[in-house]
Amino acid sequence: MPNFSVIMPAAGKSSRFTDKHYKKPFVPLANRAVWLHSAEKFLNRDDVKQLMIVVAEEDLQWFQDKFSANVTILGVEVIRGGATRTESVAAALNHLRDDIEFVAVHDAARPCLVDAWIEKIFTKAMEVGAAMPAIPVTHTLKRASVAEGVESTVSREGLWQGQTPQVFRRDWIEQAYAQRGEDGATDDAHLVEKTGHPIAIVPGSNMNIKLTTKEDLRIAEALLKVLPKPKLSGPGHPFTDDLWR
Repeated sequence: MPNFSVIMPAAGKSSRFTDKHYKKPFVPLANRAVWLHSAEKFLNRDDVKQLMIVVAEEDLQWFQDKFSANVTILGVEVIRGGATRTESVAAALNHLRDDIEFVAVHDAARPCLVDAWIEKIFTKAMEVGAAMPAIPVTHTLKRASVAEGVESTVSREGLWQGQTPQVFRRDWIEQAYAQRGEDGATDDAHLVEKTGHPIAIVPGSNMNIKLTTKEDLRIAEALLKVLPKPKLSGPGHPFTDDLWR
């Protein structure tokens, strides 16, 4: 069984979350911080040997003061983040253990995970080299500006909405980051795509939401009440297929 490292970026500004007390990865959700919901799902796995959370420099002392007990008990490594998400992931890649073979990157503000989803993505990444969850775009897409209004309708054929965790062979993601140059990237898969490596899509779930606004927090709290809490046993489990539709 390969060894996995999980990187959880949590160094963003949370500008759209508009909470004067918390950035979204650290806000309380169902009696624990959002990032802890995500972290605990990975740390339940025997193949996850390292988990790093990347925190903005301005938040480091506050984070250590508030979550030092959690970090110690769970064995989480705290990494100083950069100015952008890409810089933050790059910082974490510099701290990979020597025995790590695959790297998973998961948004710290995406707390509604199910063990079966992680298992499917990890398994596909081991088969192909890289895998990510995604859901097909179902809404009508418009290209528009606020000033001018609608300019055109964009075909949604073949369009998928990417999610995390995104999982890569260690050498692939290290190569992608080494060659990234000055170009921006919307996610880690974007960088790996540009190196020519294949990335498999695993059908995702609309319940795997990323917190952006306060409204999302209320939705996440409701989802956590209905998502299965015990670790799933694999293919054939009654929850496995339904939650991927």
